[in-house]
Amino acid sequence: MSKKVMLPLTDEVLEDLKTGDNLLLTGVIYTARDAAHKRMVEALDQGKPLPFDIKGATIYYMGPTPARPGMIIGSAGPTTSGRMDAYAPRLIAEGLKGMIGKGSRSKAVKDTMVKHKAVYLGAIGGAGAIVFKSIKRVEVIAYEELGAEALRRLEVEDFPVTVVNDIYGGDLYEEGKAKYQVKAS
Repeated sequence: MSKKVMLPLTDEVLEDLKTGDNLLLTGVIYTARDAAHKRMVEALDQGKPLPFDIKGATIYYMGPTPARPGMIIGSAGPTTSGRMDAYAPRLIAEGLKGMIGKGSRSKAVKDTMVKHKAVYLGAIGGAGAIVFKSIKRVEVIAYEELGAEALRRLEVEDFPVTVVNDIYGGDLYEEGKAKYQVKAS
């Protein structure tokens, strides 16, 4: 059974989430990949504001395909999260509470999630054409010249994700590997 979660994320909501929990997110998420992350961290380093309020925000590591006629967005599947690991700790320290993508995160990112209470959520890889049905509104809010990597604001309803890394240091990928690891005799 999936837990329904309203965005933006709060510490109280995060305290109730554990690795392996299936969630349905409703509210606003932002999309950004490596180029947008680099620009956001550069802005912070220069003392400039970000294009959105990062406190409590969730970023989806995704670059959509072009929308077909009559659609608001094309396929919206996750990209590999590790490419954002160089930037994620800084954004988490600034108040980012959720990240959505696929693949494992670095130790530095996982440690920062525990320290600042943030979660990493896994999206359905290879099913971007299905996930887009949860997206109700799309708006480019910054870095339009980056094309698919532009920073977007998405309004989502019942967007399906699974908690991979919780605020307690849990790691669904590590737990899964350990569960099925063959013990040497």
